[in-house]
Amino acid sequence: MSSVITEVVSSDLEDLILVNADDERVGNLTKRECHLGQGQLHRAFSVFIFNSAGEVLLQQRTAQKFLWPLYWSNACCSHPRAGEESDEAAHRRLKQELGISVPLTYLYKFEYHARYQNVGSEHELCWVWVGIAEAKDIVPNSNEVANWRFFSREELDKELSQNPESYTPWMKMEWERIFKDHQDVLSN
Repeated sequence: MSSVITEVVSSDLEDLILVNADDERVGNLTKRECHLGQGQLHRAFSVFIFNSAGEVLLQQRTAQKFLWPLYWSNACCSHPRAGEESDEAAHRRLKQELGISVPLTYLYKFEYHARYQNVGSEHELCWVWVGIAEAKDIVPNSNEVANWRFFSREELDKELSQNPESYTPWMKMEWERIFKDHQDVLSN
C-alpha cells in the first residue's frame, strides 16, 4: 500500500479572495462565510490530472467536507488564499492533497453557482488547469481524499450518465467543457 499524508491543510477560517464577475478582487472573506447560504462569489480552481494512458484522476472527497462530502470530483479543487495567485494555489494544493508537483496548463475560467442541500453553496469564479502524473506518484492526504482512482474517458462518461448524483456539480460542468473546447491541449 502506498504512503498516506495526514497533515491538516485547510481551515474554515482562512481568508479567500472575493471577486466580481470580471475576476477583479473586491475583498476577502473566510472560507466558511464564502460558502454559507447562497455563497459569496470567490476565486477558486480545479485541476484535472491525466496519466500517460489518457486516463483522468478522480478523488472522492472525505466525509468531513462541508459541501459535497463523499462525492467524486476531479483530482484537486480548492481556493487561492488572500494574496496568492491561482497557479501558486493549484500547485500548493496538489502537493498537499495528492503529494505531487507537476507542470500545469491553464485552460479557462468560468463562473458557476451550485447549492448543496440546505447546508450552503459554491459560488465561484473557477480557473481550470490540467497536468500529467502517474498512479505511482500519488500520495493522498487522508484529511482531504477518501478514495481515488484513474478512469478512462469512456468509463467516466458512462459513470456520469448512470450516476450523476455521485459527482460534484463543478466537475461535471468542467469535464464536458474541456473536451468540447480544449481538445487541442488535451491531445498534446
